[in-house]
Amino acid sequence: MSKIDTDSVPSNPSTRRQCLSGAAILLSALAAGSKAWGTDQQALKSNPHSVANEMRTSLHQEVTLKGQAQRIYETLLSSKDFSTFSGAPAEIDATAGGAFSMFGGMIVGRNVELVPGQRIVQAWRPTHWNPGVYSIVRFDLKPKSTETLVVLDHTGFPEGEFEHLSSGWKQHYWERLMTFLA
Repeated sequence: MSKIDTDSVPSNPSTRRQCLSGAAILLSALAAGSKAWGTDQQALKSNPHSVANEMRTSLHQEVTLKGQAQRIYETLLSSKDFSTFSGAPAEIDATAGGAFSMFGGMIVGRNVELVPGQRIVQAWRPTHWNPGVYSIVRFDLKPKSTETLVVLDHTGFPEGEFEHLSSGWKQHYWERLMTFLA
């Protein structure tokens, strides 16, 4: 028969109470933390300017515009049309490898791939980014009867730029193109 060492088993009732009390405090803290975490998650869902968006380096948008895909393609690559719809000077060399400067020089880059009426891929950067930092902008044009679905994928931009770029595409491209093409 083995002997239990009673010296190592706490026999002091206050120690047991302290353990139970500590466990109760820990459970309360976990419950409160869980509740607070749930609130934070709600705040993130309701606030589009979230910490998670600050870390995003790509965005995807889709917009349906009136007009044929070829017309939209030409509008995005025409210095005259771009200046007209954007309300700011634009210089665009509409060839693969051609340079562009839009919004009065605030956005610059080069056309990487051009498939007439279907796709435009650009190395694209606002001039406030660090020198040499470019992102990739891809417009896919998908005809839909008398309209065109424009699928934008903008990738490789620096962290912290998502909110500005996301709203910028809507405000400075889509809304103005809708008016221009109407």
